Amino acid sequence: MTSSIYDHQLDQRAANYQALSPITFIERAAAVYPERTAVVSGEIRRTWAETYRRCRQLASALQLLGIDKNDTVSVLCPNTPEHFEAHFAVPMAGAVLNSINTRLDAPSIAFILGHSEAKVLIVDNELSAVAAAALEKLDKPPRVISVNSPEAPECQIAETQDYEAFLSSGDAQFTAVQPDSEWDAISLNYTSGTTGDPKGVVYHHRGAYLNATSNAVSWSMPDASVYLWTLPMFHCNGWCFPWTMALVAGTSVCLRQVRADEIVERIVSEKVDHFCGAPIVLSMVADNPGIAAIDHKVKVMTAGAPPPAAVIQRMEAANFDVTHVYGLTETYGPCVVSSWNPDWDTKSEDEKARLKARQGVRVPMQEALMVANPDTLEPVRRDGETLGEVFMRGNIVMKGYLKNPATTEASFNGDWFHSGDLAVWHSDGYIEIKDRSKDIIISGGENISSIEIEDALYRHPAVQDVAIVAAPDEKWGETPCAFITLKPGQTASEDDLRQHCRDNLAHFKVPRQFVFRELPRTSTGKVQKFVLREWVKEGAGE
Repeated sequence: MTSSIYDHQLDQRAANYQALSPITFIERAAAVYPERTAVVSGEIRRTWAETYRRCRQLASALQLLGIDKNDTVSVLCPNTPEHFEAHFAVPMAGAVLNSINTRLDAPSIAFILGHSEAKVLIVDNELSAVAAAALEKLDKPPRVISVNSPEAPECQIAETQDYEAFLSSGDAQFTAVQPDSEWDAISLNYTSGTTGDPKGVVYHHRGAYLNATSNAVSWSMPDASVYLWTLPMFHCNGWCFPWTMALVAGTSVCLRQVRADEIVERIVSEKVDHFCGAPIVLSMVADNPGIAAIDHKVKVMTAGAPPPAAVIQRMEAANFDVTHVYGLTETYGPCVVSSWNPDWDTKSEDEKARLKARQGVRVPMQEALMVANPDTLEPVRRDGETLGEVFMRGNIVMKGYLKNPATTEASFNGDWFHSGDLAVWHSDGYIEIKDRSKDIIISGGENISSIEIEDALYRHPAVQDVAIVAAPDEKWGETPCAFITLKPGQTASEDDLRQHCRDNLAHFKVPRQFVFRELPRTSTGKVQKFVLREWVKEGAGE
């Protein structure tokens, strides 16, 4: 490459360059707003100065234990202050944070600990029994640090060290280890593993920094925002919001369990102005009578499944401002946002909800987004009808899958990340997910979106929860089967729901079968459709 006048004696040096890392956010928050509240959990209220000190102590203690650069430190905790601290302390020690899904069974946890080669496991006593069972399956179990929360039972792990005692062994003046490169790994998150062993998704410091910033920009989060933790911190590192909260020097209000009454109570008592949650969480909150006591605007970010327009309408009627986002574990959480266009303000409430239900456009820190033919990578027509796969690329796409080069290469084929989600592209540039590629129903040669049917059924006043999967059919190949949960005290027959669908859908999209039962969901609110498919095979729809 030929040098230019802009290369001559204009070198990168410490004075003008530092690798981007979200651990710098907490240093600034503690320096500028030391007395501002950072974390609230039950009786615990800690400032940013206290939180930063504890993070430095934890990072120091980990190094004194022998934790070195790129060692894995796993965390198995609910949404607690300790889990929040680990998001800063572990990378400050130069290590890689692995937050584990708290709903997993012992074999799955053991697989993750072994596959990640975890050197340390920080575990809340509430989860110590399943952790103990997982540790017994390992030839080289990690060192265990136990969090003795007042709400949790006695620790079930024999050889462990108390978290607070471990913390006290560290230096409160510890200097954080800065990454040598923005490309250095900061965290490791495992996919759900519903079709086999989970895949380890590796994030880098640059992506974490940029997506944390993108959260604040795309959501217009102000300084000192008060954020309620209903989204699990283990899920894509809480969509990078632990780092976002340090960026805006806000307050994190922790919840160990996602319950509608506690969500509403914390919103009122702590003046919460932001929280994230799956559509099922929004539905629970909308149905809670306590929302009448909320006298301020609350911003809600939702994803995990396309939110039914009816749920958005109910939330907005109760003074909640809903923002729909979309992403995957492989994209640090949200990488697409349904940005609101002021030109839509005059539209009807139904139309506004329908527009908000679309996934949207790329977030500010994502380079590119397209809907394209999965084989040729040719973009589809922006007609709102032509189906294609969603592709992304840019700084908030993972490094790749840990110890899985073949799958990494396949997912990046053509220099785009292949999401596996099917969508249409509208003329205004907004994308709208129609299904996972494995969830689309092909009946008599026609593609049927399960999401479209679910959205229609959510509009029935008796329906609380719904999921659509394909059921085998001798004539049509497959037809929609509806799994329904009714609201408490409400009744609706199969005929009632079938007629409702006929009134709102093309007749070939109307489910042939309706099954009334509670839906199996993941800890992040997603319906486990693979379980529903097994139920169909076992005759649940007969």
